[in-house]
Formats: sequence, C-alpha cells, structure tokens
Amino acid sequence: MEVTAKLRYLRTSPRKVRLVIDVIRGMRVEEAEYQLGFLNKGATRPILKLLKSAVANAENNFELEKDNLFIKKIFVDQGPTLKRWKARAFGRAGEIRKRSSHVTIILDEIKKSTAKKKTTTKKDATKPDKPGAKKKKEQKVVDYKEVKKESKFSKDEKDKESIDEQQNKPTSGIGKIRDRFSRRLGEK
Repeated sequence: MEVTAKLRYLRTSPRKVRLVIDVIRGMRVEEAEYQLGFLNKGATRPILKLLKSAVANAENNFELEKDNLFIKKIFVDQGPTLKRWKARAFGRAGEIRKRSSHVTIILDEIKKSTAKKKTTTKKDATKPDKPGAKKKKEQKVVDYKEVKKESKFSKDEKDKESIDEQQNKPTSGIGKIRDRFSRRLGEK
C-alpha cells in the first residue's frame, strides 16, 4: 500500500534538493535515514523530516511496519520563484531568483501485508463527543404566561432589595472604602 507525504515551498532550489534525493531513491527507510544522517548538504534536514513524516503516516494511518517500507518514488518539482534585485555597476540592476521546491515522497511495502486503512464504524459514531467539540443546543419549551407572571413578581422583589441596599449603604466616602475592603476580606 502506497503512503504519500509532501513538503511544499521549501526555500531551496530544486537542483540542490535533487542532489540529496538521488542518493536515497529506492532505499529501505532505515538505510535512507542512515544515509541522510551523514550527507553534508543543506537540504538533508528537511528531506529527513519529510521521510519521518511519511513513516509516521504509514504507521498511524495504515498500520504498516517501518521495517517493511522502502522509498518507491521521490521527486522534486519547482515551486514559485521570488524575484529580487541587486544594484550593479553603471546604474544597472541584476536580477536574483530565489527558488523554492515542492518535494513528494511515496513509500511502499517490501512484502505486501493485509493491513488496511482505518475506517470509522457505527460504534465510533455513537461514542460521546470530545470535550472540545461543539454540542447541539437543546431547545426549551417555555410557556409565555408563566414567564410573564414570574417577571412581574421578580421586578417587585428586586425593587424592595435595591431600596434595602441603598438604606444600609453608608453615604460618606470613608464608609464606602471600609465596605469595599470588608467585602474583599469576607467580613460584613
């Protein structure tokens, strides 16, 4: 079963990346990682990271073993080129092309196994939602007459409470400050 991983917009020219990928093409994954560890090129770190990503995809998504994988295809395509200018003699400008690359790696099994891609089953669908998942809001059926009666009584009670609070509050500035600190300390 083929497993794919892509690295896009690598800020290295495709020509320099091809020097690295030509070394590991067709190798087993373990041998390729070993080779990349000793290559003295700038593109080796991103290519090694891409290879490890492809292996992780194979192990987690397709349940394949790392020992049974090899690099079936690896290729580089040219990405967008950034154009910059540098001042030259006699008022001229020299163009500088900053090239980028898109790298694709395809891994395959040496010995075919019966492992298949994970699929969701009906049991998975009935599992409770994850803690961060949004839940559907339940609609409440409310009787309008009951709400109107409750709101009428609550207004009267609120008015009485606010009058009592106003009578008990001190009017001077020092008393207000004392009340504020006593509330913070939990005293009354």
